[in-house]
Amino acid sequence: MASIDYTERIPNNIGLGEDRRLQRALEEWQPKFIAWWQDVGPHGFQATEVYLRTAVSVDPQGWAQFGYVRMPEYRWGIFLAEPEPARVIPFGDHKGQPVWQDVPGEYRGVLRRLIVTQGDTEPASVEQQRHLGRTCPSLYDLRNLFQVNVEEGRHLWAMVYLLDAYFGRDGREESEALLERRSGDPDKPRILGAFNEKTLDWLSYLMFTYFTDRDGKYQLASLAESGFDPLARTCRFMLTEEAHHMFVGETGVGRVVQRTCELMRDGRTDDVRKHGAIDLPTLQKYLNFHYSVSLDLFGSEISTNAANFYAMSLKGRFEETKKNDDHRLQHATYPVTQLDGETLRVREHPALPSLNERLRDDYIADCQRGLDRWNRIIREHGIDFELTLAHRAFHRKIGTFADVRVSPEGRLLTEAEWGVKKREWLPSPEDEAYVQSLMQPVTERGKFANWIAPPARGVNGQPVDFEYVRLA
Repeated sequence: MASIDYTERIPNNIGLGEDRRLQRALEEWQPKFIAWWQDVGPHGFQATEVYLRTAVSVDPQGWAQFGYVRMPEYRWGIFLAEPEPARVIPFGDHKGQPVWQDVPGEYRGVLRRLIVTQGDTEPASVEQQRHLGRTCPSLYDLRNLFQVNVEEGRHLWAMVYLLDAYFGRDGREESEALLERRSGDPDKPRILGAFNEKTLDWLSYLMFTYFTDRDGKYQLASLAESGFDPLARTCRFMLTEEAHHMFVGETGVGRVVQRTCELMRDGRTDDVRKHGAIDLPTLQKYLNFHYSVSLDLFGSEISTNAANFYAMSLKGRFEETKKNDDHRLQHATYPVTQLDGETLRVREHPALPSLNERLRDDYIADCQRGLDRWNRIIREHGIDFELTLAHRAFHRKIGTFADVRVSPEGRLLTEAEWGVKKREWLPSPEDEAYVQSLMQPVTERGKFANWIAPPARGVNGQPVDFEYVRLA
């Protein structure tokens, strides 16, 4: 096998060209990654030239380049944010000590599990989205889909780098397993449930990039506080790219809302389905589903694992260094919503095992900001409707609320009541069939499907009608 040109094929700032052991590990892994990409990556577009952003450095003024590239030839690089001089561990039992440049032996298994769980989400989302290109609403949206896909691939490379560089044979075996699991496979599923759900249409995709990728933001931000400095620096740079994924979701759903409101106003009707658009109640149902599934990604409300990760100084809180407390939390409490008989109550619990819930609260507040912007569009069109976030106990499969039925408003239900009402709150088979009926490809430059408005501006200063994807 020919060796890889590490300065050209794999842009990096980790001195990859001088690390022969890591080179050999990646030389063995790279062709398997390409085979995985060809097998379950974007279907039907492997030979297509796409106008993509490629990370080439960590310089804030010029960290990426734009240009046409075929996705299997994309330069998946490995980048860590620049080190902070004299950085010390900001939280947990090791607070104030110098950050670790090598894996602490006593935390080796736990740290590997954290990296593998994060790494597993990256290829999973590519697999979930592999068929969407065939029903794109525009070349602009098709390009954005592929940008998200290749960057999820780069994030996989980032986690594989950590596994191969710091965990020896165990790490190399985990790297292989990341390419062997498959989203939705009954025998070898992805680790987290949300990444085994099907993404059948672009509305689901836009909701995924808004809600589920936002969970990724909070998980990465927590790991970016880690006392294991290579992990912290890797995640800090990944957050730079993750911002685009959430932008795709927020602006994409906003454009759907915009188009629906335009048709409601111009046609003086709430029944926009007859105009080939997605009505606001259906948008609310899709929002309910993807939001609730994403809430599960934070784990159980009370978690000894979360407490241990924090005490070990491996995974902090969102914006840990901005918190005004002792960053040890051994005597602190935090309010947690729990089931008390037939009532949902908020009670104070020890802060350490409540860290999942605290992170979930940060996430919920962030999600609401996007809804506020979508609702502003609705109000500007003079329409009496408001999109809302369901209660945190609604449609949950993980944690305290996994075995109870709760309405979007937070009312406990019987199984019979849930059976009667769930079609009002979650997409029905008829809703899904209708949305999928709209998924007809639009590939003429500057044209957009009728159910989504054009964006306010193009990519990288290019016009909206730019040839973002060169189709044969």
